[in-house]
Amino acid sequence: MGKDLRNWKPDDEAFWQSTGKSIATRNLWISIPSLLCGFAVWLFWGIITVQMLNLGYDFAKSELFTLMAIAGLSGATLRIPSTFFIRIAGGRNTIFWMTTLLMLPAAGTGLALQSTDTPLWTFQILALLSGIGGGIFSASMSNISFFYPKKIQGYSLGMNAGLGNFGVTTMQVVIPAVMTVAMFGGVGRELLNASGTLIGKIPAGTETFIFNAGFVWLIPLIPLAFFTWFGMNNIRDEHVSPDIPNPIMAFATITGMLMIGLVAAVFGLWLMLPETVGGSGFNVSKWLVLPIVIAMTVFMLKMIPGAVGQNLTRQYKIFGNKHTWAMTLIYTMTFGSFIGYAAAFGLVIKVVFGFQHIEVDGVMTHNIANPDGPSALMYAWMGPFIGALIRPVGGMIADKLGGARVTQWISIVMVLAALGVAYYLKLAYVSATPQDYFVPFMILFLILFAMTGIGNGSTFRTIAVVFNKEQAGPVLGWTAAIGAYGAFLIPKVFGEQIKATTPEYALYGFAVFYIVCIAVNWWFYLRPNAYVKNP
Repeated sequence: MGKDLRNWKPDDEAFWQSTGKSIATRNLWISIPSLLCGFAVWLFWGIITVQMLNLGYDFAKSELFTLMAIAGLSGATLRIPSTFFIRIAGGRNTIFWMTTLLMLPAAGTGLALQSTDTPLWTFQILALLSGIGGGIFSASMSNISFFYPKKIQGYSLGMNAGLGNFGVTTMQVVIPAVMTVAMFGGVGRELLNASGTLIGKIPAGTETFIFNAGFVWLIPLIPLAFFTWFGMNNIRDEHVSPDIPNPIMAFATITGMLMIGLVAAVFGLWLMLPETVGGSGFNVSKWLVLPIVIAMTVFMLKMIPGAVGQNLTRQYKIFGNKHTWAMTLIYTMTFGSFIGYAAAFGLVIKVVFGFQHIEVDGVMTHNIANPDGPSALMYAWMGPFIGALIRPVGGMIADKLGGARVTQWISIVMVLAALGVAYYLKLAYVSATPQDYFVPFMILFLILFAMTGIGNGSTFRTIAVVFNKEQAGPVLGWTAAIGAYGAFLIPKVFGEQIKATTPEYALYGFAVFYIVCIAVNWWFYLRPNAYVKNP
């Protein structure tokens, strides 16, 4: 346990049964809870911001949406350097160090939430750091891909990602519950508006300990750091991690590369955000900011001197493969949708169904509390739960039927579900009783989440079959990095369209994107004479 591995041959059936399976299983089941905590810390702003509204923190709704967007952009950008960590620093070293670094935003958020006087910029820095939890995904998926044979890549990657994604659901269930208990001491605040947990509503006036939302993640993270160090392995073969340095140097390399991602993310945020929230005021379009941030990150990483830069040059060969770009687009449709909807779901429920939408003096207003509205914290966990639960199933189905075929089926359903959600959002956002439309909205959104989960599994299968064993890991990390920008784009788009009083337009746009992905998937993998037939 904890030692470096050599001559790792998982596709050799005799080796797999005698030695490989048990070691791979151990690494997988340590990787999963670390990834789960990463998702929880990365996306806990979706729940924290809802409760900040309920507790009367002096921030506008648009500022709270900004916190989720910052975390989303940071987490996605940090996946770019994390894509290449396994070859440069080793699997065990990488997962241990990133798990340890997660303690910084967890503890910092707990401290910041202890006072309502904490300035917005403090929360913005913490949201930026919580992106480490998003970055760990690319490293984790790349690492696990090397441990398992191709024939069960859909299952192994689906399990790692699917159960890791339960971090979103776990966070959405755990945080509302622990906020009601003085488990870390401190002084609570009374709810100004009714809130909720998995089991029901919490009435206004209830004492709430919102800072527990950060501190609670130290409970699993501290022992997990121990387990990752003593239970996981580095694979030292040529196609995985042949020339990793000593652990201290590995940690320093990882930290330096993460800093490059953070610098690029901060620059992008500065270009985009208004002066009132610390931006430049240039209001550069998000569609221009994203390619700037991605290109800036890739270029700065390439400029690292010595062995790290040489390693990256070798791994950057994936960018010359047309399948890298096809799968990046398709994976963005599945995982990007999942993570973006998960980040925005709670606040969308709160803003659309938690307020009445009525005309006052001939002007439509959206700030009158709806006493009959659903509690966002009671329902927000359901979509990510279904999407994560079904993800390993999607991988197993794809192992049997082919990844591209399964992806095509779910994409068509996603188009129809997105249009249905748009229809009911449009009705709800002009109604004095928006709760009348909540049930069909929820059903269609849950279908949308389920399809993204199945599609996540099927795209992993496609990647594992299309790419050779050296490229498959980096491609998994790269596609996961670009797909993760959904956690930035979708809350941003929802926030903009809600402000414009047309939330349904967000879903119309997503549906158009899904149609484009259907065409790409068909052209590359399903048409007659496809490049690779139904991988």
